[in-house]
Amino acid sequence: PEMSSSEIDEIIKSADIAFNDWKNVGFDERAKLMKNAAAVLNKKKHELAKLMTLEMGKPILQSVAEVEKCAWVCEYYSENAEQFLSDKIIGTDASKSFVCYNPLGVVLAVMPWNFPLWQVFRFAAPGLMAGNAGILKHSSNVSGCAIAIEDIFKEAGFPENLFRSILVKSSKMDKVIEHPLIRAVTLTGSVPAGRSVAAKAGAMLKKTVLELGGSDPYLILDDADVEQASGTCVTARLINGGQSCIAAKRFLIVESVYDEFVELFLEKMKQVKMGDPFDEEYFLGPQASKTLRDELHQQVIKSVDLGAELLLGGEIPELKGAFYPATILANVKKGMPAYDEELFGPVAALIKVKDESEAIQVANDSIFGLGAAVFTEDIVKGEKIVKEKINAGACFVNAFVKSDPRLPFGGVKESGYGRELSEFGIKEFVNIKTVYIK
Repeated sequence: PEMSSSEIDEIIKSADIAFNDWKNVGFDERAKLMKNAAAVLNKKKHELAKLMTLEMGKPILQSVAEVEKCAWVCEYYSENAEQFLSDKIIGTDASKSFVCYNPLGVVLAVMPWNFPLWQVFRFAAPGLMAGNAGILKHSSNVSGCAIAIEDIFKEAGFPENLFRSILVKSSKMDKVIEHPLIRAVTLTGSVPAGRSVAAKAGAMLKKTVLELGGSDPYLILDDADVEQASGTCVTARLINGGQSCIAAKRFLIVESVYDEFVELFLEKMKQVKMGDPFDEEYFLGPQASKTLRDELHQQVIKSVDLGAELLLGGEIPELKGAFYPATILANVKKGMPAYDEELFGPVAALIKVKDESEAIQVANDSIFGLGAAVFTEDIVKGEKIVKEKINAGACFVNAFVKSDPRLPFGGVKESGYGRELSEFGIKEFVNIKTVYIK
């Protein structure tokens, strides 16, 4: 049931009271509790995985892996937060000058359904270790996960009310952002959701971090190991049912290897089994809802109407549920949804390019800039391309893009701003304070 405004007000006030004690708790104690959270996650991983699969349809093995990754991020920050936030002496003409990092207070996290635990823990682990409190507004279709996360922190021994979930419609979020005790907002979600939250937070002069959509390009160059690349690309497109901001969306294939790549990619996509997400045999489960599945199908139909060639899939199956098959669109061109928009599902867009320089130009020809990958046997060249020429926040060579607690994660352009994870992520929601002693 949805919470009333007064209930939400009470929760935020309680979180602020908890924060005022928590900010004075030492790193040793914070780290001990965060390690406990990791242990709770590992202990309950099968139960939590089943809840995720039940609520949003993620294949069960991927759900288990997600819980394990949440435990990892808790362990990572329990071990590294103190070092990341230790005072930094800077030599000036003062007798002593340094930078210290103070927590901000209660941070609001607006989170999506596609990775119901991971998206939250990658904010909560650094946020709580930095001394902040957290209020979670989760997607309405994963309310069970939202409550479960609150319970994990309780069971780990964190102070009462330090991390709370609120059940409220997105349309009522302005009031929450306006609350004087909410100091900052982090959002993972769609571009429209990001604009809306950032506009409100901006009006209130509250710091935001936004992790929005992506249309990640995967560049298959003429010297790529096509066998390896095709297999990696199938996984990168279909993981989590293709419902990931950093899934591979656009495949830019140099014409000299185009036919060979397409043949292997098609063969491997055909082999992927779709079915009951609770059955470990299936790599592809349903989409999160029929509405989302139907929107995706419309993008496919419109692309085909505009001249894209359907090589595989593209039809709503007879199966009960929100299923959509592994789908391949070839001959994708600018002006088609498959080129211009994010396809949030198991649909691959193949684009033939003349050479490396056209591949780079097409890769950057997007409103998004989240992830990208380049496949080439020449590692030096691959590194140079991703370092200097691709406009995205996370660029990989010969591997699919994934988040890692040790590395910063985030994008440019309409993929958002700010960074999560690593040392950069924990410093987003602190007061970077200059101290100068004459």
